[in-house]
Amino acid sequence: MPMVIAIDGPAASGKGTLARRLAQHYGLPHLDTGLLYRAVAMVLIDMGASLDDERAATHAAAGLVADQLADPRLRERVMGEAASRISGIPAVRGALLAWQQRFAGGAAGAVLDGRDIGTVICPDARVKLFITASPEERARRRHRELDARGEAASLAAILADIQARDARDASRAAAPLRAAADAVVLDTTELDADEAFAAARAVVDRARTQ
Repeated sequence: MPMVIAIDGPAASGKGTLARRLAQHYGLPHLDTGLLYRAVAMVLIDMGASLDDERAATHAAAGLVADQLADPRLRERVMGEAASRISGIPAVRGALLAWQQRFAGGAAGAVLDGRDIGTVICPDARVKLFITASPEERARRRHRELDARGEAASLAAILADIQARDARDASRAAAPLRAAADAVVLDTTELDADEAFAAARAVVDRARTQ
């Protein structure tokens, strides 16, 4: 039976790092689904279209190809903020649904992280994790990440962005951010990366023996 691991959580909760480590540990392909929305946003920005242009955004989502996910610009802070706006468009989410489900449908399984993996994309995943942390701790993590990349940003501004993204993600009509009823919630506020990985690995190992 394929091992699909669905990892959800808010921005900067550590879900991406955790997903990559789990994928490597278990030899599974990994998809950061947030990159799909960042890629759609990048297409709109590059063509000079508004992020609120639903028709253009849906067209970009329908034509998305895997090569676009390798663009280093997708990791920029501005793309994360733009993706948060794009992700609220139901037609965009619909256009990307099959893309994500095809990725998860491989013979071995996959690790996917995002905001609606366990609730919408892979509701039958064998493992569902919801990774969270306090907004303040998430802002500190994002600040360190941006600083390491040489991107200047104030901690206060990052915290405000995270709180705004949390509000948008939780209140949108299409696939709002929430933990699946059968997800294991892992609060990483007081955990370092190794401790979070150990806790998540224990959840996966239990599921593999069932």
